[in-house]
Amino acid sequence: MADFQEVLRSRRTVHRFTDQTVEQEILDEALLAANQAPCHKHTHPWRFYILGEETRRTLVPTILHLAAAKSKQRNSTTPEEDGQRAIGKVMQPPILVAITSHRSPHDAFREKEDYAASVCALHNMVLSLWGNGVAAKWSTGGLTRHEETYANLGINAEEEEIIGFVKAGHAEAFPTVKKPDVEATTRRLP
Repeated sequence: MADFQEVLRSRRTVHRFTDQTVEQEILDEALLAANQAPCHKHTHPWRFYILGEETRRTLVPTILHLAAAKSKQRNSTTPEEDGQRAIGKVMQPPILVAITSHRSPHDAFREKEDYAASVCALHNMVLSLWGNGVAAKWSTGGLTRHEETYANLGINAEEEEIIGFVKAGHAEAFPTVKKPDVEATTRRLP
């Protein structure tokens, strides 16, 4: 269990990955770990969509549209530069997984519980990858909310909500992050 505690404490979000492939067994183990997440009433509301290169390419027009709109807001780089950078974020990681959570439009509390369970599944996946030497990033940008993303991935937006993409691979570099002291985030009540 000491090793598991180290995985929890050392995990960091990585933004850039090498081109080294990730073994299928590592991804399969991460999916198994994700499926072990707790969920109220055993709803198992999460779904994982592993995106290959062909599917990723279908997202490019939407990525370019979103990047152009963002570029207008920032005025820091050209739309072309923003577009190429945004495409790289989807095309470059060796693994790209869209994670969804089941919607319950007539039961807001159920939908909230299912969302929380789906995030637990996502995090189990990330921790499993990290424990096997594979870094990851949970991304929730505009692409996750765009109707064309749902259409291109074959996801029914009335039944499932995309809660993010997990980008994974071997890290180019590991960030140094200062986490708050436990006492700064904890209240001990009598």
